[in-house]
Amino acid sequence: MLRTRYSLIFLFIITIFSCTGSMEKITLQIGKSIYVVEVARTPEERQKGLMDRKEIPDKTGMLFVFENDRKLTFWMKNTHVPLSIAYISSAGIIKEIHDMEPESLAPVPSVHFVRYALELPKGAFQKEGLKEGDRITLPEGIFAP
Repeated sequence: MLRTRYSLIFLFIITIFSCTGSMEKITLQIGKSIYVVEVARTPEERQKGLMDRKEIPDKTGMLFVFENDRKLTFWMKNTHVPLSIAYISSAGIIKEIHDMEPESLAPVPSVHFVRYALELPKGAFQKEGLKEGDRITLPEGIFAP
């Protein structure tokens, strides 16, 4: 009985930590600034994205990592802050940059086949002087599971 109780408590604690655990974070050079971004690798992490956040602090964001090159589509469902998204090739080249409005259900598709999407506070790419064709150096070995 006591062993069962401790097993249940342990399971409860593990469940709490797995639900509130933070995502992997990496640093990226974006223009002349360093950003700390969360990495969304799994389908569940990519689906959740930056939803339900009340703010996205300056110099932060989220990098979405996909298993292979594809045309991507994002939207802003349950996302309360304005964002900019860059669609990035597997070579780290910015192929497209789009601004996205909070709560919009309008799809924001990529025209090109890309491997990554990087969401930052709205206007961050422009503020950092980045445009289509510029390169973002991604950590070696960054890939989806």
